[in-house]
Amino acid sequence: MIKVITYGTYDLLHFGHIRLLERAKALGDWLIVGVTADDFDKSRGKVNVEQSLMERIEAVKATGLADEIIVEEYEGQKIDDIKRLGIDIFTVGSDWVGKFDYLNEYCKVVYLERTEGVSSTELRAKGRTVKLGVMGNNNVAEKYMKECTFVNGAELFAVCTNNENLINLAKEKKVFVTDTYEEMLKKVDAVYIVSRAKRHYELIKKALECGKHVLCESPICMSKEQTAELFKLAKEKNLVLMDAIKTAYATAYYRLLLLIKSGAIGQVVSIDATCTSLKEFEVSGSAELSNRQNSISAWGPTAMLPVFQLLGTDYKSYTADSLFFDEQGDFDLFTKINFSYPNATATVKVGKGIKAEGELIVSGTKGYIYVPAPWWKTDYFEIRYENPNNNRRYFYQLDGEGIRQELVEFVKAVKSGEGHSNISQEISEKISEIVCDITDKKTNNVMTGGKAD
Repeated sequence: MIKVITYGTYDLLHFGHIRLLERAKALGDWLIVGVTADDFDKSRGKVNVEQSLMERIEAVKATGLADEIIVEEYEGQKIDDIKRLGIDIFTVGSDWVGKFDYLNEYCKVVYLERTEGVSSTELRAKGRTVKLGVMGNNNVAEKYMKECTFVNGAELFAVCTNNENLINLAKEKKVFVTDTYEEMLKKVDAVYIVSRAKRHYELIKKALECGKHVLCESPICMSKEQTAELFKLAKEKNLVLMDAIKTAYATAYYRLLLLIKSGAIGQVVSIDATCTSLKEFEVSGSAELSNRQNSISAWGPTAMLPVFQLLGTDYKSYTADSLFFDEQGDFDLFTKINFSYPNATATVKVGKGIKAEGELIVSGTKGYIYVPAPWWKTDYFEIRYENPNNNRRYFYQLDGEGIRQELVEFVKAVKSGEGHSNISQEISEKISEIVCDITDKKTNNVMTGGKAD
């Protein structure tokens, strides 16, 4: 029996795919089709896949051409599969000519001519493209401008900024640039907002009232009530409003949550999350601080995310200790929050005026998970047990710090009209509430201090 194997994404399965599979099957007696996993596609920078892995597998199965279907999950798997499955012929489309010649050492390699005039990329391109506007002045806005390039179905169409570097980047990408928010809104279908948190409410509301979908840096607003109001407005207008915490879309972080929720470390009893930075911090007077994000606004949403996603938002109580720049200001140099749950505790530490080890530790009744600094950009974590022989390490590709996949989900939500956010409205509201309380010094403990070194 002659065994043949081929691989592909098979997104939006079309006649060209079917024709290729028919010719692959004709090469032998048994055809094995490898469908690339979502994570493997992401690791190659291919995040323009519109269908899930299961949808793509079912589409291949429905052709009746595959005798066996496997999932391609890692680089180098082709050699493993050829040796393990006793493959005689490896085949793939002619657009890959020469790419897989190295497999001739293990089996015969055949390149098949592709059907002209049809491809998944072309089919996706025919779908509605979301014209995206970016509103902001900092390096985070720049990251989103660059990541749009990798996301099919999203086109960077306009930028609202007065930052010279971003203006030059916009001109380089040949997109509309303005310093007037209303002008940008006229040009786009959706907007990404990164600004001081106190401006979010007015900016989001204006966008929604203009019929634009919104992806906004967290916290969405400076109060729970305003956040709830904007989610309600978005729903009434059939628009998407998403909380932009990029860590929520990083593969390693998402897999970490799934492992914990599956009981890998038993019952969670403690969470410690630390996020600090000094990169953009220069204290030379309160006038400069008035234009900066304070520590709890900049880092609080990210640090609180694993707490609320693993333990929920129904804590018994919380206390916060903050070191503010001065008694009149709202800029906290450092904040430590302690959450008390019925059967667990959590500690969050954030700061733009201090530096600490930015790690995440989730402790359970069977073991604990350790994520090294900076955990919010992680591509690696460990599960550790009493017996070190049972410890496990996990590695995942991280592209675009999670921004790329966040944009993919945002575009999917805009196109389908269905929610694809990895962050619930309940969590968004709770983050807004706590950030507001700490900024307005409504929490139990407040410290004030002078200039930090």
